[in-house]
Amino acid sequence: MSPSPKPTTPAAYLAALSEPRRSELKTLHAAIRRTAPRLKPHVAYAGTMIGYGPYHYKYASGREGDCPIVAISSRAQYISLYVLGHRGGKSLAEAAKARLGKVSVGKACIRFKKLTDLNLEVALELVREASALLDNGSTDFSL
Repeated sequence: MSPSPKPTTPAAYLAALSEPRRSELKTLHAAIRRTAPRLKPHVAYAGTMIGYGPYHYKYASGREGDCPIVAISSRAQYISLYVLGHRGGKSLAEAAKARLGKVSVGKACIRFKKLTDLNLEVALELVREASALLDNGSTDFSL
């Protein structure tokens, strides 16, 4: 038996999810698209998430590549929303932690069990801010 093929489009990624997760990620995906239409959706990291961006990075070592500045991912126990960018010496997610709802927050990762646990309005403020940072030429999207 061969493994299921990895999704190659955001629509295929969403279609592969079971309910109710599919509906929750579709809602989140649509909200991100409305909030930051300039950030182009794509399947990232070997089909494990939908990324929005991309941001082209280049390290002093010469290594370079593209990564999303916003991403969503369905994990076994939770949904992850990744928002890269910094404000006042903190990551955007860390700076807004107290306002995001019933979530856990890492440097750029906001984890929640269901969409109603997330304060979506605040999360979309972060998406908007990350998109504006990219538009304004920021290169501070490191973790």
